[in-house]
Parts: sequence; structure tokens; C-alpha cells
Amino acid sequence: MVNGPWLMLKKVASRPSLSLAINHYPSTIALMRHVAALCCVFSLFLLPLAGCNRGDPIVVIQLNPKNPDIIYVATNDYIYKTRDGGQTWTNLSRGMSHSRVISMALDPVYPATVYAGTKGDAVFKSHDGGQRWASMRSGLDDATISSVVNQFLFDPTDSNHIFIATTMGVSETKDGGEHWVKKMEGMKEVLMVVTLGMDPTRPAILYAGTSGGVYKTIDEAGHWEKVNNGLVSPDIIKSSRALSVTSVLVDPFEPDTVYASTLTGLYKTMDGGKVWVRIGQSLQDQMLFSMILDRTKKGVIYLGGREGVHRSEDGGETWGTLNTGLATLNIRSLVQSPTDPAVFYAGTNGSGLYRSKNRGEIWESVPTALRSQ
Repeated sequence: MVNGPWLMLKKVASRPSLSLAINHYPSTIALMRHVAALCCVFSLFLLPLAGCNRGDPIVVIQLNPKNPDIIYVATNDYIYKTRDGGQTWTNLSRGMSHSRVISMALDPVYPATVYAGTKGDAVFKSHDGGQRWASMRSGLDDATISSVVNQFLFDPTDSNHIFIATTMGVSETKDGGEHWVKKMEGMKEVLMVVTLGMDPTRPAILYAGTSGGVYKTIDEAGHWEKVNNGLVSPDIIKSSRALSVTSVLVDPFEPDTVYASTLTGLYKTMDGGKVWVRIGQSLQDQMLFSMILDRTKKGVIYLGGREGVHRSEDGGETWGTLNTGLATLNIRSLVQSPTDPAVFYAGTNGSGLYRSKNRGEIWESVPTALRSQ
């Protein structure tokens, strides 16, 4: 085992305000029950942020695939960038009105092109590494513009072909955000889409993690079908309670194997979503916010939740904890370096950004302050 420390890179100045915007719809009883359930889920997802007084949560980490010293983080408010591996940081959020940044992505082919998803102002795009931003909302309806953009997902064969998961559904662009089209056929009862996953070998196959479980498409989101067998229990369906799926990932070695992390535990399917089984029951931490499938090691899974970082090396059968040296165990984001598979980054809820050079075996805190420049 290779030894090497985790380095806590920076902390972010605290901003205590949290809010939830709800769009108004016709007041049928069924719809109001569904909206109430969604509000409970959204509040639960944001619960660990309440009372945070040491720093904002780092909810997204993006690594430049060509330069490991260039790192971006989003904090639920702003985007920050470092060009020197975390020694100094710059706030890149100027030019985005006053919208809170919830998600972010780098173009995998042209990483100086950056996309930012907001709460209440849709999508922004930068062609120069975040120095200047342009609003990209053409084709989005008012409800989607005022919603929360939770995630970007790129087609691996065409970086201009992008899907976004929002609290008002799924939208698609084929021209780098110049125009968007809503892709919700078959998802009539779904309001909140939290996450998207794509089969890396068959990019027409996507999975959507929603407040009501998982949906699947085999035609690039032309039509979605619910694939909840074993994932959502009958008592949840009958009571109109919502299940929030926080991450859906397709196994790069076995594409019919898919993992779904939720706010109530981890699930796995080995037949493309036909049947899901609960795994990871031995984990004390069942509220999971982030997940990684190691791209170089089959069956290796990393999870981040309220109790730190967890790892399985056997497809989720057994688990170990990787918390040595962590000042804060509430992990909001995890990412594996595209240039070195042994390097990982973890974003916490309150104590900044951490880095490991040995797949998370050891953590070391560097308590410096992330500042605007």
C-alpha cells in the first residue's frame, strides 16, 4: 500500500442562507401530496448544510483532464478555481447575476469551456476557463429556468451533446447549450430529477435518479420507463412518500450493472434495472451524497455521506471506512483524478477540500482559507 497524505486545500467563507423556491401548479390533491413529498426530500438533502458556521459545503469538484493543477469547486453559492494545485484560488462567479451555483462541468474535449448550473437562473457557459460567462437558456421553459440545475452529463462521443438534470426534469442540448429541449416523455409524475447516469459503452442508454426512484431510456431520452422493481417499496408508493436517488452510475466493466445511492441506502442491479437489490446494509452511514466507481479497478466503489468516506472492493458486499485525519466527516462530493487514478478529492460540509494521493488511505488537514482574488 502506498503511503501519502490527504491535503486539505482550502476553506470557504460561510454563507448561512438557504432557501427553496416552489413553482405553483393547479391545486389537485394528488399533485399537492407529491409536491409536499418532494419538499421533504429536498429539505432532507439540504439538512446537513443547516447551521454550518465553518465554511460552505463543496458540492462539486471538477478536475482539468489535461492539467492536474487546475481545479474548480462549487460551493452552493460560487465557483472557485485554482491553477496551482490549491495554493491560491479565484472566485469565478462574477457575471452570473446573483444566482447560486449548484452544479458545474468541464467540456471533456475543450476543458477551458465550463458550464455552471444555478438555482433560479438556469445554465451559464464560459469559453475562457470561467473569466466571462454567458446565459444559455434558449428553449427552456420558465419553470425550468427558475428551478435547480443539479447535474450536467456529456455524451462521450460528442461534447456538444449534453443532458441536464433539474428539479423540473431532464433537458437536452445538441449544440453546446445554444438551444435546449425538454426530454420527459414517460416521466409524467416526476418533478425532481437529481442525477443522471450514462452507459459509457452505449451512450443512448441513460438512467435518471429522481425523487421517485430510477427511470431508464434506451433511445437518448426519447422515452423513459420506470425501473423501480426492488428499489421503491410498495408502502412508499402507496403513501406518496418520495425516495431521492442522489447518484446513478453504470459499471464501466459490466454495463448492465448499475449502482444507485439514495438518502436511505445503496442499491445495485445486475440486469440493467430490471431488479434492484439493497447492498451495503452494514454501513452505519445510509444517507449518501456522492459515489465513485473506480475506473481502473473492477468492483471498487467509493461513497461519501454524513459519516465520511467508505470503500468496497467487492462490488458492495463488504465495506471499510477511510476517515483517518478528516476534520469533518460530512462528505458532499468525491472525484477521482482523470490523470492519476490514485489521486482523489473530497469536498466536505464545513472544512474545505481534501486531496489524497493513495486512494484515500490517509488524510492530512491543511487549514487555510479559500479567498476571492
